[in-house]
Amino acid sequence: MLVSQGVDAALAGVLGLLIGSFLNVVIYRLPKMLEQQWAAECASLGGGEAPAAERFNLMVPRSRCQQCGHVIRWYENIPVLSYLALRGKCSACKAPISLRYPLVELATGALFAWSVWHMPGQIAGLAWCGFAAALLALALIDWDTTLLPDDVTMPLLWAGLLASLAGFTGVPLANAVWGAAAGYTSLWAVYWLFKLTTGKEGMGYGDFKLFAALGAWFGWQALIPIILMASVIGVIVGLVLKFNSGLREGGYVPFGPFLAGAGFTAMLLGPDAILRAIGL
Repeated sequence: MLVSQGVDAALAGVLGLLIGSFLNVVIYRLPKMLEQQWAAECASLGGGEAPAAERFNLMVPRSRCQQCGHVIRWYENIPVLSYLALRGKCSACKAPISLRYPLVELATGALFAWSVWHMPGQIAGLAWCGFAAALLALALIDWDTTLLPDDVTMPLLWAGLLASLAGFTGVPLANAVWGAAAGYTSLWAVYWLFKLTTGKEGMGYGDFKLFAALGAWFGWQALIPIILMASVIGVIVGLVLKFNSGLREGGYVPFGPFLAGAGFTAMLLGPDAILRAIGL
């Protein structure tokens, strides 16, 4: 039994490496795709046409070096191994390749292996693999661009409700539905309270949807531990960035990565572990 489970986890880890390579594409391209879409919509509303652009989506054009435009060949795109073989440099211009690429691949592989090893049943394990992949992509997209695309948050939310219905999460469907509703409305209320009292926007609607998705996956009981951990980590990181002059223009820090971090903690250790971690 353990041998079979170990083989399944190892195979899931390999699949995770491949999915992690694809996530790197999603993290980089999806925000740019949304920007092109918004530009086209703005041009249409203004009665004009958006400037012609190269076809750009998750599949085309082929990946290229951002410095010299070298097209990445298939054997230069093998997860982790290609990065090591190339010694972290473009084969054409020798420009450094970001360490993030293999780290995302390794993280995804580790999360997939963990999910299949720990979750009851292969299908449930694969469901949690999908959760981990989506949450990792959202965390990095938000950190880079302060965007939490509906293309990822909404499927994650609905997947959580369906996973609850199928018994993959161990959360009763009623708790998942209330978790989604309470997750969204709680941050929505905080947003409007902050805006009415300060005249500023403290967070975006994507944060509401991500918190709702976490409520769907973990149930309403997990919302307080998740938001507490996300807030504590967010304050600590914000203070560190402030003292290191690392804050972006406007002095903001995206909240999505901290929600995602708390979500991963709830997945790996359970919501109760979050309360213990922050001393409650």
